[in-house]
Amino acid sequence: MAKIKYYYDTETCKYERIKTSTGDIVLNIAGILLLTFGMAVGLIFIAGNYFESPREVMLKNEVKEMEFYYQNLDGEYQKLKAQLSGMEYRDDNIYRAVLGAEPIDKNIRQGGVGGADRFEGIRSKNIQHEDLIIKIKETMMQLKRKVYIESKSQDDLVSMAENKEKLFASIPAIQPIANKELIALASGYGFRIHPVYKVLKMHTGVDFAASIGTPIYATADGVIDKLEVSFAGYGKVLEIDHGFGYRTRYAHMHGFAVRQGQHIKRGDLIGYVGNTGLSTAPHLHYEVFVNGAYVNPVHYFFNDLNATEYAKIIELASVENQSLGM
Repeated sequence: MAKIKYYYDTETCKYERIKTSTGDIVLNIAGILLLTFGMAVGLIFIAGNYFESPREVMLKNEVKEMEFYYQNLDGEYQKLKAQLSGMEYRDDNIYRAVLGAEPIDKNIRQGGVGGADRFEGIRSKNIQHEDLIIKIKETMMQLKRKVYIESKSQDDLVSMAENKEKLFASIPAIQPIANKELIALASGYGFRIHPVYKVLKMHTGVDFAASIGTPIYATADGVIDKLEVSFAGYGKVLEIDHGFGYRTRYAHMHGFAVRQGQHIKRGDLIGYVGNTGLSTAPHLHYEVFVNGAYVNPVHYFFNDLNATEYAKIIELASVENQSLGM
């Protein structure tokens, strides 16, 4: 039961009953509600500014965790980047230099990963931490690009190394007959007295004096490209195509030890010294071609001669004497 309240009326000198109107009740309730609402807003404001919500704490922990993993990932990336840089340096300054190839263009190595719209899809979705995600993606794409370029470069280096090995094997690098004493070289490359016409004529090879039947060896890997027998000129002549623009000719032979189209290796027996064709004494006439042009064969006797022997054979080849045949 509600309490009845009174007040003292000084005019009537009596206690009068307090009557509460509906409006007063409504105002009182509204005041209480307003005060409660104000206090609630104040508490929320204080809590929002000075205390973290569970969701904020969870999000902050997630950010810290992401930053931790990103730092670890970035550290791994920097290690891989340093290792890759070392590979690129060795690629350009050692491997390619040894193989005689140009280094990879720096603009290719340092190329970008695409336009600014490449990550527009991520930005359009308003993904949380999009800047961090985009930075990680850019980093990984740069690393992938560098790895791809280096991988292709390594493939090229393997191919070049294989071709280089084949090239070295294809260079006429030894003398065609065993010549321990270096006295078999009877006439060198250049203008010499022709053995028949007795006039100066270009001698396009070198002559090795040797007895009939002396073994003749291939000076490089190749394919027997020509076997020909004639009673004049070169007589019995053999030619080898070594590839890479190299070709050798062996003339005035006594006989062949190979057949047309046969693949041979440097040092393989290919025939025997003779005195066939336009020849004045048993000998081997030996020629070297590079891209179809005659070159001085003595410049290619470097695999089986030391410095002293090479100097001696250059001296012998420079003597302007009479050639023994064509």
